[in-house]
Amino acid sequence: MARYTSAVCRLCRREGQKLFLKGDRCYNGKCSVEARAYAPGQHGQGRGRKLSEYGLQHREKQKARRFYGISEKQMRRYFTMATKMQGVTGENLLQLLEMRLDNVAYRMGLAMSRPEARQLVNHSHFTVNGRKVNIPSYQVKPGDVVALKEKSRQSDKFKSIVEANSARPVPHWMEKDSNGFEAKIVQFPAREDIDLPVEEHLIVELYSK
Repeated sequence: MARYTSAVCRLCRREGQKLFLKGDRCYNGKCSVEARAYAPGQHGQGRGRKLSEYGLQHREKQKARRFYGISEKQMRRYFTMATKMQGVTGENLLQLLEMRLDNVAYRMGLAMSRPEARQLVNHSHFTVNGRKVNIPSYQVKPGDVVALKEKSRQSDKFKSIVEANSARPVPHWMEKDSNGFEAKIVQFPAREDIDLPVEEHLIVELYSK
């Protein structure tokens, strides 16, 4: 599957806000959004123009895709799944994205960014209910226990990540153990638990056309 491999700071500048794709860099003075608060490219500093209804919907969809690091094909598949679930489609969509294993690893504070979490899952550092899972898109469910492998817990890298993220709040939909290497999913995340600045109803309107 095709994966974006160019400079990710361009994505933040295009959306006009931080997408937190670079870990520490997003929190210090090196952030590109703060240094160059305009869109990338030759006409990035040109006079802004008002977006059409479609343009607003498209930008919101792109923003959500980039937050979670997924392709257009994956996004459409998640939307189709969301429409078949009970409840509000837009909230269902964000819920499915939040329950991806790479996002859960990030929310646990075991990665500095979602792209890093994706890589760590790919490298088989995590288990779900005691079994190794190396698929970033794996859908975690309430009752599942996500943990860092025992061998990985001895790594200086993960110890430093846990220390750096010690002040990061734990989402209400998971219970993390005292050492920070394991968490139980207690429920599906509610919309108020998802702190991303995404207007999901615009995405639903776009895909419903």
